[in-house]
Amino acid sequence: MATTDLKLEEPGSLPKPGPIGRLVRFAFGVLSIYYVIGLWSVRDDLMTGDGSIRTLVWNGILPALFLISYVVNIGFSRDWKKWPAFVSFVLLLAALGIGYLQTGAIESLLLARAIWVFELYLFAHLGICFLLAALLATPGCEMRSIHHLYSILTGRPTAEHHCPVGPLTAIDRWERSRRKND
Repeated sequence: MATTDLKLEEPGSLPKPGPIGRLVRFAFGVLSIYYVIGLWSVRDDLMTGDGSIRTLVWNGILPALFLISYVVNIGFSRDWKKWPAFVSFVLLLAALGIGYLQTGAIESLLLARAIWVFELYLFAHLGICFLLAALLATPGCEMRSIHHLYSILTGRPTAEHHCPVGPLTAIDRWERSRRKND
């Protein structure tokens, strides 16, 4: 499933990731949190001396716009398709336009702050979810790991979601096939 469509499954219906899948999720979580720490470290200095937005801030914009619909739809149990990405893009475009009207430059502090807040939220959410998924062996998509933790703490089952097709899906399939052959 490579779409952002929400397709929740019954609790307990999806397999848990194996040790390699959990290790990869942990690594993705660490990388996401490392990026968040980097973003946090430039919070008061988003612009360079020549008036450009720091490269660190620009680095995450394309992955963030690609991932936001998955994070929102799967993480918050919403079926908003690509709307989160579209709304995010429009809001960032509005920040660009307003910043340009205020300063006469495309790269403005307003745009830098908008990108920074957007990326800080997205990569913090991702990082926490990846780390929880690795620690809890969350079945299916890591974006359901907060729901999985809630289920563990309360005893109330929560729905699961297949991971969108990507490297984790391939690793999990490979790991399951390897276990069957042993």
